[in-house]
Formats: sequence, structure tokens, C-alpha cells
Amino acid sequence: MKKQTPDFFLFSVTMLLLAIGIIMVYSASAIWADYKFDDPFFFAKRQLLFAGLGIVAMLFVMQVDYWNWRSWSLVLLIVCFLLLVLVLIPGVGLVRGGARSWLGVGAFSIQPSEFMKLAMIAFLARFLAQRQKYITQWRKGMLPVLGLVFLAFGMIMLQPDLGTGTVMVATCMVMLFAAGAKIRHFIMLGLLGVVGFAGLVLSAPYRIKRITSFMDPWSDPLGSGFQIIQSLYAIGPGGLLGLGIGQSRQKYFYLPEPQTDFIFSIVAEELGFIGGVFVLLLFAIILWRGIRIALGAPDLYGAFIALGICTMIAVQVFINIGVVTGLMPVTGITLPFLSYGGSSLMLMLVAVGVLLNVSKHAK
Repeated sequence: MKKQTPDFFLFSVTMLLLAIGIIMVYSASAIWADYKFDDPFFFAKRQLLFAGLGIVAMLFVMQVDYWNWRSWSLVLLIVCFLLLVLVLIPGVGLVRGGARSWLGVGAFSIQPSEFMKLAMIAFLARFLAQRQKYITQWRKGMLPVLGLVFLAFGMIMLQPDLGTGTVMVATCMVMLFAAGAKIRHFIMLGLLGVVGFAGLVLSAPYRIKRITSFMDPWSDPLGSGFQIIQSLYAIGPGGLLGLGIGQSRQKYFYLPEPQTDFIFSIVAEELGFIGGVFVLLLFAIILWRGIRIALGAPDLYGAFIALGICTMIAVQVFINIGVVTGLMPVTGITLPFLSYGGSSLMLMLVAVGVLLNVSKHAK
């Protein structure tokens, strides 16, 4: 395959989002970090370290032919499944926020479910490239894929982590649709999904509270509705131009840990409507460049893995923005490139590295 230069536009926009993210992580977390760790730069320094490691990984992956992902996708998938098993072992998996989702030592840890998303994309792209002609068949096409996807989803739900599992499943469904799966199969899956989602919600009281607080956060303003209300209180005063970087009021112990899932609330408060729209525009550019790369890929595998990565980023952005604006229930999904978190940030940068490598071979 003839190699070209990688998509510089995609690379530049990613770096710009990353820079905005580091600035906003510091701005959102400085008060809390100073109170808890006596160091206002605590989270910002760690995010800078994660970003540095992620950029190195992205540049490395960008130089590795994406066909290697095809060759190693099964191995990567098996490793991720093993890590998901380890996470569930008491004393091995680390519990944070009520979920046993991390492996690590001391202050540093990884979240295997994050890496499972990319491993599943890489393997599913391989499956679809090799067996696309069978995808319209239930037994030879859809059933093996769904079995694998929902096995991973089930293991992630045992942690539990509904948000990450939802992103993975939604990404895989889009890939299957693009591969030509039958509409009636999706209708059947949709009906089963509604029943399954209702079962998941009803099986855990905290999920019921999230749904009720989504429908009416003021019914429990100091409990399950607190985060959504404080998020809206942050977004509202931002107005058109915002209060200015560092001038957020909600980060003063009103909005819990604003540097993570609700960082867009602080973006809107400090940078205003224009700043929020600018950030969303950058995500739209990444999606545009990613789809362009997928359409120009020299083979089916390149097209499917690029599509999967674009979809993963888009779904995650859609859910996160929906949550912070009160349009969706709280799920615990980070905003790519902006939210604080090592595993999520490094995964996204590696994923962009794959896109950049595919772009080097694009027609």
C-alpha cells in the first residue's frame, strides 16, 4: 500500500482539544486539589503526564501499519477479557465510586473496560472484513458477533459500569449496520435491548434513582439530582462569553469532582456558549476527518476500524454532553480528550493514532 503523510488536520485538532483539556482540568480541579492534596496542580500534573504518555503512544501507533491490529486483534481481545476477570477478583480489582473497575498499584491504575472498547473494535473490524458476506445471516454472521459483544458487556456490567458498556455496544451496532446487517435483526435487538435496559435499571436501586433524577432532578435536589442541578447552575451563568478561565463558581465544592465527567459544565461556565460550541466544533471536525479516512481506506479492515473509532468517540461525546445538559441520565462517561483520567485519555490518543495510520494509506 502506498504511504502518504498522516492527516495533519486531524492531528492538529486532537492536540488543540488536548491542550484545552489540560487547561480546563487545572481550572476545574484547582480548588478541590488544593483542599484535598494541598497542591492545586495535583490533577493537572497527572493529566499532563497522562497526555505525554498518550502522545508518545499515539505517535508510535501512527507509525505501525494498521494491519498489525488485524493480526493481533484476537490476542488483544483475549488479554482484555483476562483483565476484566482480574478486575472482578476481590483484593485485586480496585473499587472507586462503588465500581470495581480498576487494576493498579498505589496512585496509578488502569481501567481495562476502556481498553476493551478498542480491542473489540479491532477484532470486530477483522471479523466483518473477513465474513461480511455472512453478516445478513443470523447464525453465521450476527450471532457470533453478538455473543462476543454481550459477553464483554456482561463482564463490564459486573463491575458495574453501564456507561462504558453502552458505548462499546453502540459502537459495535453501528459497525454491524455499516457492514450490511439486516434491519429486522436490529429491530429485534432493539426490542430486546429495551427489555434488557429496563431489567438493568430495575435490578439496582441507584440506577432507578438516576432515572428518576433525570426525569425530575428537583425531586431529590440534595441526593440523586444534585449533580445535574449543579451542572445546569454552571452552564446557565456562563452566558455567551463565559465568566472567564478560572472564574467558575460551581467548582467551589458545589459540582462534585468537576474535572471528570462534568468538565463540559465548567467549560460552558468559564468559556460560555461560544466556548462550548467551539469545543463541539472540534469534535465534529474529528468525526468528519475520521469518516473521510474510513471512506478512503484501501481495504475493508481499514474502513471498519476507522469507522469504529469515529463511532466510539462520537457516542461518548453525545452521551457526555447529554448528561451534563440534563438530556440523559448520569452514566459516568468521560468527555474524550478533556476529562481527567489516564485510561480514557490514553485510549483515545491511541485510537487517534490508529486513524492517523489508516490516513497514511488512504486513497
